[in-house]
Amino acid sequence: MPTVGVIGGGQLARMMLPAAISMGLELKVFAEADGSPAHNAVTQVGDYNDLAQLKKFAKSVDVITFDHEHVPIDLLEALVQQGVSVQPGPHCLRFAQNKLLMRMRLQELGLPMPAWKAVVNSEQVRDFISEHGPEVVVKTPIGGYDGKGVRMVSDAAEVEDWLADLDKYGGQLLCEQKVSFARELSQLVARNSAEDIVTWNTVQTVQAGGVCAEVIAPAPLPVNSKLADEIARTISEQLGVTGVMAVELFETETGDLLVNELAMRPHNSGHFTIEGAVTSQFEQHLRAVLGLPLGDTSMRAKHAVMLNLLGVDESNTLVENFEAAMSYGPALKIHSYQKQPRKGRKMGHITALGEDYVQLLERCREAAAKLYDSKSA
Repeated sequence: MPTVGVIGGGQLARMMLPAAISMGLELKVFAEADGSPAHNAVTQVGDYNDLAQLKKFAKSVDVITFDHEHVPIDLLEALVQQGVSVQPGPHCLRFAQNKLLMRMRLQELGLPMPAWKAVVNSEQVRDFISEHGPEVVVKTPIGGYDGKGVRMVSDAAEVEDWLADLDKYGGQLLCEQKVSFARELSQLVARNSAEDIVTWNTVQTVQAGGVCAEVIAPAPLPVNSKLADEIARTISEQLGVTGVMAVELFETETGDLLVNELAMRPHNSGHFTIEGAVTSQFEQHLRAVLGLPLGDTSMRAKHAVMLNLLGVDESNTLVENFEAAMSYGPALKIHSYQKQPRKGRKMGHITALGEDYVQLLERCREAAAKLYDSKSA
């Protein structure tokens, strides 16, 4: 069986490993540093901004995929020109790396989005605030994730530091209308090289401090899951994405859906699929990048919920109390990413399956409280 190479040694690469083992695949990881969450599969440690190091890694695998979207496009194009299979390819990854390019392309496709504008100076920011304020969203087009590179502003002065350093952010900033939404949704889709496409149930996500905190699958009704499915399929097909992609959506008070952002890799909103779906997003991603038939995405229960375990300080690894948490909720599945603790950092997650998502979430929160309580360790 082929060897899959993953650039990035984070939790997504870590969670691809069990799927690879069950499929009889070899997984090799190019990590940025020693001691990464995917350390069990790391075969090379280095700098993914160095083409020579990428070429070395490429020689040891049959296909390259990603734990994150930060590898420079020109380096990926150089690999493709040398015959390396890069999935998803740089032709579509550029839209995940650059939010302005993403907005332009989705506008060409006629997909629903918040009002937006590229800006290069304070006057343009003020004009956008005047038209869409009193508060708007300003984003750095490149380099942002999990709430980083995003600010809610009511005055252009609040992004003067970004405007003074535009070269760092691709030469422009992105202004977006602040959407008055009822909730946030996510639609996972997978596409392989044979252009087969499958989707999972539309899910509801709850954010805390710009980071995903909870996921409910499927999203509680009513939800326009048909439209969410159509949007995700259109983007995946028209951009030529190979692998799993998450389309993050706003649902307005009137039930309309607006595209927020894209992630061309397995995504936090899909972690529930490990236990909650017939085929997890991690197995599906491996199937897709290898051009294998895609798996069944049906739910294994009426509902699945996922709660992120976020770091509370620099000492609590959230593993000291595993026994207490497991005893408290025998049906809960607790995942640790073996990361160095830091406040707000994604340290792991808890998943539960069942009939009542409200009760499932409560059980997950109570188990998480035991993990957070360092005094009971």
